[in-house]
Amino acid sequence: MWGMGETGAARGRPRSFDRDAALAAAVRLFWERGYGATSIGELTEAMGIRPASLYAAFGDKRSLFEEAVAAYGKTPVGTFMRDALEQEPTAYRAFARLLREAARIYADPSHPAGCMVITGAVNVTPQDAGVADRLRAVRNSNVTAWEARLREAQRTGELPERVNPRILAGYFVTIVQGMSQRSCDGAGPEELAEIAELALAAWPGGRVD
Repeated sequence: MWGMGETGAARGRPRSFDRDAALAAAVRLFWERGYGATSIGELTEAMGIRPASLYAAFGDKRSLFEEAVAAYGKTPVGTFMRDALEQEPTAYRAFARLLREAARIYADPSHPAGCMVITGAVNVTPQDAGVADRLRAVRNSNVTAWEARLREAQRTGELPERVNPRILAGYFVTIVQGMSQRSCDGAGPEELAEIAELALAAWPGGRVD
């Protein structure tokens, strides 16, 4: 049962570990290694719990991963893109902020490199294809949101009519995903920042603050 200890479910004994802290440890491990390369044994060691407690509190590995993805999406690392799109007054400033923050965040040594939503489904086996599908859906939702922001910019005259918002959104998504991978391969914030500026130089019609 949810909320019960591994041996105390029938007696209603409360769980003997910090669920939020355990989930945070799972997020970090999945982020660092990906779903397929992370075993239950590694998860329980990182989370400081026994397998029975993991299954009682979180369900199976797939359910734990789903909850980890949701938890990641509520952290500053998981919300900076949405915040940039919603808070900046122009599309150019939104994407400039988004790319520059990605350069800093993806290479931040205080947490695993890159983006969990981008790296989490590496080497997923066919029987776990649903994991890859879940993360693909999250990434594609970003494309949709970015396209909507760019279409609005086109409607207000910030972007030229000749621009295809869907393709431009795909371009910036490709840049961000590449920055995530480069950070996993050891690129630091300075290199990623230069990549971000090169990408921004391609803004159609020139910079518009």
